[in-house]
Amino acid sequence: MTRQMRETGIPWFRAIPAEWDAVALGRLATPVKRTNISDAPLLSLYLGEGIVPYKADRIVHATSEDTSAYQLVLPGDLVLNNQQAWRGSVAISQLRGIISPAYIVCQVSRRLDGQFGRYLFASYAARFPYVVSSRGVGDIQRNLSWQLLKAQEFPLPPTEEQRAIADHLDRETVRIDTLIEEQKRLVELLRERREAEYDALLGSPSEARQTTVKRVLRPLSRPAVAGLGVVTAYRDGVVTLRSNRREEGYTFSNSESGYQEIRSGDLVFHALDGFAGAVGVSDSHGNATPVYHVCEAITGDDLAYIAHLLRYLGRSGFLATQAPNVRERSVDFRNWATFGRLPLAMPPVDEQRRIAAHLDEQTAKVDTLIAESEQFIELARERRSALITAAVTGQIDVREAA
Repeated sequence: MTRQMRETGIPWFRAIPAEWDAVALGRLATPVKRTNISDAPLLSLYLGEGIVPYKADRIVHATSEDTSAYQLVLPGDLVLNNQQAWRGSVAISQLRGIISPAYIVCQVSRRLDGQFGRYLFASYAARFPYVVSSRGVGDIQRNLSWQLLKAQEFPLPPTEEQRAIADHLDRETVRIDTLIEEQKRLVELLRERREAEYDALLGSPSEARQTTVKRVLRPLSRPAVAGLGVVTAYRDGVVTLRSNRREEGYTFSNSESGYQEIRSGDLVFHALDGFAGAVGVSDSHGNATPVYHVCEAITGDDLAYIAHLLRYLGRSGFLATQAPNVRERSVDFRNWATFGRLPLAMPPVDEQRRIAAHLDEQTAKVDTLIAESEQFIELARERRSALITAAVTGQIDVREAA
């Protein structure tokens, strides 16, 4: 049976079932300020997780010692991150506690079922009213205006259907989330398998000569070549032109001063990111920033083997113990003398080639399986998001599925 729909003229839900209402948020939620609360735990709002207990190791900004201005949040309250709502940092709380004064906390009308509201306000499509009600501050932060937001309309089904939608989404999202978690576990097992392979072949090679980077590699210094693309060393060990992967999300320099030429077959080590695996043999001809060490072999050693070995030393944590400057996301090897002192265990060249070829083959297989699992996870998340949006805007009739 086809459900009768009506046009709304609202960009993010242009049509809803005829018996549904389109209601301004200001009629469904009222801002409240409950402060000077001393007996409540700290809460945080995270993208994709909602309201959760505060965790000191995950917080971006430290909490104030004086929490008198922090706001009390009660179960059922709508909480919006004033600067991140447009990215989906919105939730209906299931917990009691206090949260930063920077958030907007609202008491929700009884017309709105809490579980339905949890899906509605955090749905991907609902980000539209948050975007148009915000004013940009830089690339990420946007200040949310309640005066603008309260006039934005949201779909409101009859109470019984709200509950039916919430029940349907509870069942379906649990199924999707279970599949996602299974794939995440598979990815972790595959990564452990890959690391075990590296450890077995590179951890304690037999008949290895003990040497250092500077005795094995010679740094190259070539000026940049006009018109070439930018080469990047990625953490998965691929060194290639950025255009071979993606163009967006990079910061480009207005000047190529200090840039250097990289040729196909060069060993490339990212001096600030090599500890995390950004080292490999380039498959491209291009230019790169001076933060890279671009090298050739001195004694005929296999560059692919050396790249694998340096990645192993980085991911195992060894490189972090050798660097003079260690920050949360960077281990600094920009000084060639420091990098050159790194110890290496080098088996005979024929063995190097055999190990490198084996690791290339095995890691390619594992990386393919990981990529397939990660693609499944991404598609499952997209399906979850699309399902929620379709349900809360009436594009699917969950009453038939009940």
